[in-house]
Amino acid sequence: MRVNNRNLFFMSPRIFTGDPDPPAACRVKRTSTMAKRSRTYIWQFVIGLGFLSGLWTAVGIDPREVVLNLLGTVTGEIYPDPLIRQLFILLPAILLILSVRGAYMRGKSLGLASVLIAYVAGLSILMALWTSLVLLLAAIVTGYLATGRRW
Repeated sequence: MRVNNRNLFFMSPRIFTGDPDPPAACRVKRTSTMAKRSRTYIWQFVIGLGFLSGLWTAVGIDPREVVLNLLGTVTGEIYPDPLIRQLFILLPAILLILSVRGAYMRGKSLGLASVLIAYVAGLSILMALWTSLVLLLAAIVTGYLATGRRW
């Protein structure tokens, strides 16, 4: 009797019985790489960078700026060096550049378009809820397509 490598991979209790299909409890759940990449891109960049940034801009609060100002103040009191203060002044711009670069590296120009659409959706959510939700849906679909295609 020949041992099937597929059965060894799944660690089926019926390895040596010759059953080609292991029981459902022993199967390893596999997720496609594209689905993982799309889900991560949509959550990190489309919703996180685009939609939530637009929402915070519409409300008038920038939580990243608040946290960095608090850290800068505390760090400035502990270690009063002008170089550290300048670093905390430049840090929001550096983080934004790195975020946009990450969105471009993973989604190319279509990915940046999805982030921009999501930003407009977050910006307009207080004025036109249904339009904003349609724009967010369009941004999610565009972000999904951006991770699977390379132009």
